[in-house]
Amino acid sequence: MDYDTLRTPSDDIVRDGAAFEAYLRPAALIDSDHPKIVDYASRVAGEGSPREKALRLYYAVRDDLRYDPYNTPMKREAYRASTTLATGHGYCVNKAGLMAAVCRAAGIPARVGYADVRNHMTTKRLAELMGNDTFYYHGYTDVWLDGHWVKATPAFNKELTERFGLKPLDWDAVGDSIYHPFDLSGRRHMEYLAYRGTFADIPFDEIRDAFRHYYPRLSREQEALPLGGSAGGDFGAEAAAEAAKK
Repeated sequence: MDYDTLRTPSDDIVRDGAAFEAYLRPAALIDSDHPKIVDYASRVAGEGSPREKALRLYYAVRDDLRYDPYNTPMKREAYRASTTLATGHGYCVNKAGLMAAVCRAAGIPARVGYADVRNHMTTKRLAELMGNDTFYYHGYTDVWLDGHWVKATPAFNKELTERFGLKPLDWDAVGDSIYHPFDLSGRRHMEYLAYRGTFADIPFDEIRDAFRHYYPRLSREQEALPLGGSAGGDFGAEAAAEAAKK
């Protein structure tokens, strides 16, 4: 498979052919009907307009769950939204899936989308595991608000961005929330290179196979990691240590 051919010319291409109704229904991995997802969404979203509920859900998913690129096994169950919520950590792909799940549980249509980005602010260990500085299939959530899709990226918790010297990625549920191109010191942080389309559910098989292609070393470690296991490493501590040297 030539995974570069799966890039899309724009960010609104529906790769799986899903109808709009699918963005309100539970899916295999975006299991918005799971009791723990339903309870969490109800407690966090509260009352108010869809926009007010989506904002509360965004900040909860962003900051309640620690960003951790090491300890999500490359196993389908690990990418289930209810599993991500239970573990309390994840990275962009499964945190975006959780955001979509809690939005749907709150009655707000949501889907997941992917892009290739170049990240200039990763850690030495993660860069060595990946073998490059391009994050393929960087995940975000499309949320349907006021008659159009709005992007939300709840990947990086506030504590982590502070350790990196980055401004936390805020969202107003009106404009798109994608990552800042520069950090607080004016250094380039992230560039969007290409889009991979939108989906009603996390396309696990495609992402797993693409990671095997793009990140063979990292993939081997992720696939060997058992559910509930730990590969070790503290991404936030790595970020703080490396930022202190600059």
